[in-house]
Amino acid sequence: MLQLAEILSTLDLAESGDGIFVAEQKDNPTHHIVGGHIAAQALMAASRTATDRLPHSLHVYLLRAGDARYPVQMEVNKLRDGGSLSTRRVIGRQGDEVLLEALVSFSVPMDAADYQQSMPAVPGPDTLPAVEEQLRAFANEANGFWVRPQWIERRYIDPPPRLAMELPEPPERTRMWWRPAEVVTDDPVVNSCLLTYFTGTALLETTVTMRRATQVSVFSALIDHAIWFHRPADLTDWLLSDQVSPSGINGRGLASATLYNRTGQLVCSATQEMYFGRRRAD
Repeated sequence: MLQLAEILSTLDLAESGDGIFVAEQKDNPTHHIVGGHIAAQALMAASRTATDRLPHSLHVYLLRAGDARYPVQMEVNKLRDGGSLSTRRVIGRQGDEVLLEALVSFSVPMDAADYQQSMPAVPGPDTLPAVEEQLRAFANEANGFWVRPQWIERRYIDPPPRLAMELPEPPERTRMWWRPAEVVTDDPVVNSCLLTYFTGTALLETTVTMRRATQVSVFSALIDHAIWFHRPADLTDWLLSDQVSPSGINGRGLASATLYNRTGQLVCSATQEMYFGRRRAD
């Protein structure tokens, strides 16, 4: 699992030409590029070409798995720069193969109506145990996957996938408080990329829970991911992620999340679809 410093280093894209950025990867035993990771890199590439505006939405399709032993070339096309909105198209390639296509929209602050749905009433993060404590009984499973240090701290309100498997029925929602395990920047673009990475991986938990499985017991691949950034996130404090999977059909699982800061402000909304199927022979 990548740690925060490694994620941040791979978001520091090198520009190799006009609108061309090199996204370095971190290799792993399966050579798999994590969908949320490469989506975050696509967002950063687009943001480098719209420096006077902040991202408000990202829509990305993941077309191929890619190989984490090699960098990904991000090609950014400027589609529009209007009075308040800008749009970029990003194509991620390895060699001749397209790994992803994304549309990213940017906006400027505006004096307009401000409303949101209310944050659900949930216990505060300080009243909940760390996930490593919850899953201590499973520390020897899956090579220590459940208690392995991650780039985020997590405090679950509903049972995490491994505990949910022990229940007669899966919980309808997966709600958790989370925050980076180390000090982070206050750069709103970097934090938007970290939100993209988080939602692109955490929503998998909701779909595998409904499938009565865990993320280490099934093959899965991120098909598409969309996220709307409502206001800048303060990642020095806990955020609540309220996740639900309303549908699973034809080997796909749909999931969505709303994320709030501790004061109850809606920070972002995300939706994604995962594919669950058999691993193809090499």
